[in-house]
Amino acid sequence: MTPPLRPVRWHSVNGHLSERGPGVIVIGIDPHKRTHTAVAIESTTGELRAQLTVAATPEGASELVGWAQAGSARPLYALEDCRHVSAPLERFLLSRGERVVRVPPKLMAGVRRSGRARGKSDQVDALAVARAALRERDLPEANLDERARGLKLLLDHREELIGERGRRACAFFCVSVGVR
Repeated sequence: MTPPLRPVRWHSVNGHLSERGPGVIVIGIDPHKRTHTAVAIESTTGELRAQLTVAATPEGASELVGWAQAGSARPLYALEDCRHVSAPLERFLLSRGERVVRVPPKLMAGVRRSGRARGKSDQVDALAVARAALRERDLPEANLDERARGLKLLLDHREELIGERGRRACAFFCVSVGVR
């Protein structure tokens, strides 16, 4: 006999419990060194809505965010917790104010075994991540600590200054030799 279904809740950024309703889409992501595979599922039914594979680059991450935000609801991103490959994507999502939870790989073992055909399937893995995020109540929510955020802002500003210095040096050289 199966136990009765219970409503699934999650801790939002501000710490309050919120009911997952029909407007919330969960994006499950299976991160790899070269690509990230994402699936979008409906939070009330776990029904697969869409799938996308992008390059593991900032451009690919931007494409992923645009794809996830194409719907009317603000998505909840569920990343498989393998930080050696998921950390850049996690930081990218957090820097844009997205909600991100980390799903430990052990929570997806049963779903992977039951949903897999022969061979490796990143889509099955991403779907397992998303469904584990729906099933589990207390997944750790990713966040940038204030020191890391401040350091990122300083590094971004430094990159801007270096770029500006290069542009001005080039302009000075062009003026000094008479090139327009």
